[in-house]
Amino acid sequence: MGSTQRSTDNVRVGTSGWSYPAGEGTWNGIFYPAAGRRPRGSGKFDELRFYSDHFDTVEVNSSFYRIPSVATAESWARRTPPNFEFSLKLFQKFTHPEMFLKVTGADPLDLDQKDVDEFRAAIEPLARAGKLGALLAQFPASFKNEPDARGYLEWLLQRFHDYDVAVELRHRSWSDDPQETLQLLGEHKAAWAQIDEPKFRFSIRQNLLPNVRTFYYLRLHGRNAAQWWRHEKSEDRYNYLYSPGELEPFAEAAKEALREVRKAYLYANNHFSAKSAANAAILKHQLGQDVPGEYPEEMLREYPSLKGIVKILPPPPMLK
Repeated sequence: MGSTQRSTDNVRVGTSGWSYPAGEGTWNGIFYPAAGRRPRGSGKFDELRFYSDHFDTVEVNSSFYRIPSVATAESWARRTPPNFEFSLKLFQKFTHPEMFLKVTGADPLDLDQKDVDEFRAAIEPLARAGKLGALLAQFPASFKNEPDARGYLEWLLQRFHDYDVAVELRHRSWSDDPQETLQLLGEHKAAWAQIDEPKFRFSIRQNLLPNVRTFYYLRLHGRNAAQWWRHEKSEDRYNYLYSPGELEPFAEAAKEALREVRKAYLYANNHFSAKSAANAAILKHQLGQDVPGEYPEEMLREYPSLKGIVKILPPPPMLK
């Protein structure tokens, strides 16, 4: 592989999801201005427009729970700047059959080309607009390195071979024999998604290095080990704020990856109370990138480490 480091302009930094309107970990009143501080006379507040003023990419979570409609994807493309990119999680039927069965009652084993075609059709508006980043195949910790699993992963990668696909593997068996995993992914030009999360005995071990020339994909889930498996609500496991010192190795890993790849994606998934947005802004700063947009004062009060990094959103003008 090459040795020339590209500009960090080729690193896109964002969060996993952009809409968290409810629950204790809501973004409203923290990253998104409270209702009384939003611009007046502009109709319904558009979270995606506001988000895209601050970051140039987002990882779509909702596509895991349901395949977006073509109209939805067209709306996403229309409401974001020309240089914005969406990476999307594959639908849960592709990666979490037990969850799919529990939620829908439908048989996940009837997966076929029709499911693939439906997902491909849904993302076509983003591809056509030049706003499609990568696809993420996120597998659960129960997905082990076994013959059937390897065979299925190969089948899936073949179906999406003409896209940039990142594969998130969580079980240690995939890193116990890394060369076998690297060969499988490399044959399909798929990126091995690097993940930071609480480590347990069965957790995957990774080195933050790229495995393909095309792109690099890094996800930060937080390190809330106490609530990772035992929590009242699923959002609780992502209640973790990385310190600037904890983020520095990831910024450096992205810089080093650019010696090998043409672009990199960094997504913060520690989304509780917009911690991911705070950490994404800090990562952009550590990469030497501009940190655009303006942030509510509440965000800086919640996360003082943003001071000197982000600009403060002025209060809306008073009605005359």
